[in-house]
Amino acid sequence: MAHSEHNKSKNSGSFALIIFGALLLYLAPNIYPGNAVLGTIALIGGIIIGGVGFYLKFIRTRAKKV
Repeated sequence: MAHSEHNKSKNSGSFALIIFGALLLYLAPNIYPGNAVLGTIALIGGIIIGGVGFYLKFIRTRAKKV
């Protein structure tokens, strides 16, 4: 079938990483307000996870095309 490759999802895991990182950034201050260290770790983790997802989704695919 000619259209089977067109209908396959590509790199859906990277988009999930972006969403998970954004959720961590949004929820980080509210995870455990009594302990600021956990909130800070979640905030930094959200930035790192979202950054990795962004790299996998946009930067790496453009580098392959060039």
